[in-house]
Amino acid sequence: MKPHSGTLVIDISGSGKAEAYEGVYQCTAHNEHGTAVSNNIVVRQSRSPLWSKESNPPFVVQEGASLVLKCRPPAGLPPPVIFWMDNNFQRLSLSRRVSQGLNGDLYFSNVEVSDSRSDYICYARFPRTQTIQQKQPITVRVVNMDAINETWPGFLNETDFFDGQTEERRPSFQVPSGPSSSMMVLRGQLLEMECIAEGLPTPEITWSKVSGELPSNRATYLNFHKTLRIAAVTEADSGQYRCTAKNTLGSIHHVITVTVKAAPYWIEAPQNLVLAPREKGQLICRASGNPKPSVSWFMDGLPIHNAPEDSRRKVEGDTIMFEDVVSGSSAVYQCNASNEHGYLLANAFVNVLSEPPRMLTPPNKVYQVIMNQRAALECYSFGSPIPKITWFKENHTNAALEGDPYIFYDNGTLVIPVAQATNSGKYTCVALNMLGKSDNHVHLEVKEPTRILKQPEYKVVQRNRDVVFECPVKHDPSLIPTMIWLKDNGELPDDERFVVDSDSLTITEVTESDAGTYTCIMNTTLDQDSASADLRVVEQPDPPSDLELTDQKPRSVQLTWIPGDDHNSPIKRFLIQYEDSLHDHGSWHNLTEVPGTRTTAHLKLSPFVHYKFRVMALNDVGYSLPSPSSRHYKTRAAAPDENPTGVEGLGTQPDNLVIHWKPLTGLQSNGPGLQYVVYWRQKYVDEDWHSVKVANVSKFTVQGTPTFTPYEVKVQAVNEHGSGPEPPPVTAYSGEDLPKAAPHNVQVQVINSTLAHVHWEPVSLSSVRGHLKGYKVYYSRKGSLHNHSPHHSEQQVLTFSGNRTHGKLPGLHPFSRYALNVRVYNGRGEGPASSDEDFATQEGVPGHPAFLRVVNPSLDSLTLEWGPPHDRNGRLTGYTLKYQPVNNSNELGPLKEVTVAANETSFTLPNLKYSTRYKFYFNAKTQKGPGPTITQEAVTVIDEAMASRQVDIATQGWFIGLMCAIALLILVLLIVCFIKRNKGGKYPVKEKEDAHADPEIQPMKDEDCTFGEYSDNEDHKPLKGSRTPSNGTVKRDDSDDSLVDYGDGGDGQFNEDGSFIGQYSGRKERDTAECIESSEAPSPVNAMNSFV
Repeated sequence: MKPHSGTLVIDISGSGKAEAYEGVYQCTAHNEHGTAVSNNIVVRQSRSPLWSKESNPPFVVQEGASLVLKCRPPAGLPPPVIFWMDNNFQRLSLSRRVSQGLNGDLYFSNVEVSDSRSDYICYARFPRTQTIQQKQPITVRVVNMDAINETWPGFLNETDFFDGQTEERRPSFQVPSGPSSSMMVLRGQLLEMECIAEGLPTPEITWSKVSGELPSNRATYLNFHKTLRIAAVTEADSGQYRCTAKNTLGSIHHVITVTVKAAPYWIEAPQNLVLAPREKGQLICRASGNPKPSVSWFMDGLPIHNAPEDSRRKVEGDTIMFEDVVSGSSAVYQCNASNEHGYLLANAFVNVLSEPPRMLTPPNKVYQVIMNQRAALECYSFGSPIPKITWFKENHTNAALEGDPYIFYDNGTLVIPVAQATNSGKYTCVALNMLGKSDNHVHLEVKEPTRILKQPEYKVVQRNRDVVFECPVKHDPSLIPTMIWLKDNGELPDDERFVVDSDSLTITEVTESDAGTYTCIMNTTLDQDSASADLRVVEQPDPPSDLELTDQKPRSVQLTWIPGDDHNSPIKRFLIQYEDSLHDHGSWHNLTEVPGTRTTAHLKLSPFVHYKFRVMALNDVGYSLPSPSSRHYKTRAAAPDENPTGVEGLGTQPDNLVIHWKPLTGLQSNGPGLQYVVYWRQKYVDEDWHSVKVANVSKFTVQGTPTFTPYEVKVQAVNEHGSGPEPPPVTAYSGEDLPKAAPHNVQVQVINSTLAHVHWEPVSLSSVRGHLKGYKVYYSRKGSLHNHSPHHSEQQVLTFSGNRTHGKLPGLHPFSRYALNVRVYNGRGEGPASSDEDFATQEGVPGHPAFLRVVNPSLDSLTLEWGPPHDRNGRLTGYTLKYQPVNNSNELGPLKEVTVAANETSFTLPNLKYSTRYKFYFNAKTQKGPGPTITQEAVTVIDEAMASRQVDIATQGWFIGLMCAIALLILVLLIVCFIKRNKGGKYPVKEKEDAHADPEIQPMKDEDCTFGEYSDNEDHKPLKGSRTPSNGTVKRDDSDDSLVDYGDGGDGQFNEDGSFIGQYSGRKERDTAECIESSEAPSPVNAMNSFV
């Protein structure tokens, strides 16, 4: 015995014999609480006995007969492994015809002459002793009938002769024997059934289960289907199994009945039991088997019926029940379940113990899970009585957790099947029994799952290009991610061309070896996600090779080739090109295309050509390089197969006809000496064909033809070997001449002020003397109906194609005189003009007045001057003047309208308001209506008398005192404002220019209550129609093109000293504090204005 151990060591390395220690051993462990026993341990010595010496006579068998070579190995422990070899230690070849049985014998279904040998040796390998035993060699001689009758007559009697040919025979079983057999196997073990048959030809073996199916997931076939093996046998494998041997002459069956027995196995093994005093419990020992096992109980290694009587313990078959236990009654109980095939033994410790709860799970353990996964929080505890476990969650009131989504297990584990972010937090488990309680805290952290946002895409890339696989990932920020890329489920090649980034893989200068499946894997400590994409590397195909010409005929040949590598992009088609070294040496032309699945093409050829062929392959990337050219193939000359195309005739002069055609190519000539025979004759006239033979040209001119006369023409190809086919005639016309007649009866119908309709009678077709192209209308404006002075505008022309008799003239000038004529034209030019036809257009609306300006402004009136429209377009019936006031905020007042006579060129508006800006709208009108409007703005002057009265009031004493009081108040307010500005308020307004000598003082504006301070606004827009100077005059230069003449053209008005009035304009919508922020005190005049 080893010290402090239950291990028994038997040392037989000395003089001891192993046989002396064979037997059955059992271990017993004992302490103050009881005795436990082990299963029986059988010790036996491994043996590898020698093969008994024997003499093996040779086997002489006729070819085709069956044969069995017995092995009969010595019995060993464990049984030996059998195999057959020859003298050279080479395993004998096994097949459907020659096989080894489960017992080690060698079976021949039928022998062949090649089976003759003298070294059939059976070997037995004993695995425990690592030794191999060898049987004496066996000799086998296989002979056929001829060899027996010819070579053995001197050695055999007449009765020993083999007569008759080797005949084929039906199968019969070599093993097992008879039509049926049976076997028994234990549950859980390996079942092997064997059927070996002899016959000629060699039979085939099949297996089936009678009244059932073979267990496909546990059944395998060995030894060329001669052995059926079923692993992990169950009771359902009981039944009849049929093996069938079959050849061409018939079949035979054998039925094996399998009975499945079972050594005892556990249904419910007894478990250790911890009981508190006065508790009750039970030990259960349930086992099954075939036959059914018997159950016996032991206490501390002794049969329980030999143990002291105890009323608190009751044995009922496979159950022991305990009631009202007391301290000191702890013991170890053994359950033994056995039948004829084996036994089961289990120890169960019944411990009567009083113990308060004690936590076994480490405190403050942190559990991290991924969202939507299972979270299991452990709370292992120990106590007697068994503690009750209750779970609580922080910030979840004081109520115990229960119900959905929580699952509670007896061992205290709390499970959340689908964890969510809201389940994160601190959990407390409490273990409680009658002796006390214990608690423990654990923490649950629910993390965001790792997800690949976009899977890498399938890529098709040309060789030497770059490719990028993108794999963007989202993960929980508290987890550290690791990105791994794999190629074909292995590591990436150790190549600097592979660049791994945080969310992508870049492969530069891709090669064909880079093709494969790439997988990005994002790992964290809790989870991972992966995605894959394929890379296909493509390039242009290799050129075809080995061009060969076959089936050679005068006008065709068969071309075959071997395709090149398509480089992962299937070939879509092949392009066949040819070179004509006789007519166009060095130039390759496309001949035909064939689908990419073909490697032959039947080529149609032309005569008198020296061909060379080459082939190009096309895939999705592009064309391959051309293949090496084929050998020359020359075709014989022949007469032309076709005539020139594009034959047409057209005269260039009134007395000729030029015949054109498209000449044939060298490939189309079919032979040497190519010429063209040109034929022509007048159509509709009974005359013979005229002809001429020409060469190396593509046109011929026929002279002396009548003007514009139809002809029939044709061109035929000829060479030294004959003429081409008869060409069809083509209609052509001799040259055109100018038309000799003019259209007549020209009429004009005026539709409106800008549109007229022209009618004419067409000329006769014979006078056209050519192809009628159409008619042209020439027209020009002679002047306006308003005044009769001549006006010669440029002549205009409108063309009307075809044989038309009318047309429309758009875009005419209203109220004008026009003249027109009509001419016919053909392909050569225009004919004579018709007589001129005069017409006048109707009135239209007038154009805008030539100008509008304001002169002589006064306090309450403005005078407007204008010029009549340049384009009156009719008789003026008057003018319309509309006007309205405009205030300082550009708001428009009421609109008034005045009608002015047509002969007037000025108009004065009385009763206007002084110092007010007005906007004017002015247009002319005819009987057709008003014309476009022009606008202008102007301002009435300021009242000087009011200004002088204001100065007189300012000299009064009472007014001076009042102004001083106001100035003092303003000074106080200015001091307050200055203090506020120093605290981050508004900057002071810029002071006025000290050098300003103009006595005119700006009045305070009612709208924005400013005292005329300097405007710091960036928007310096000019004020249209600014106030005029106090002298009542408008300052103008010598030019008539004044700012007033163009409504929006002015940039503001100026004082007499040249200063711009608008520079002191106030800002709108200021509050009261802004109203008093002035850079200087107001003058009495301004103050008075504010009160007025």
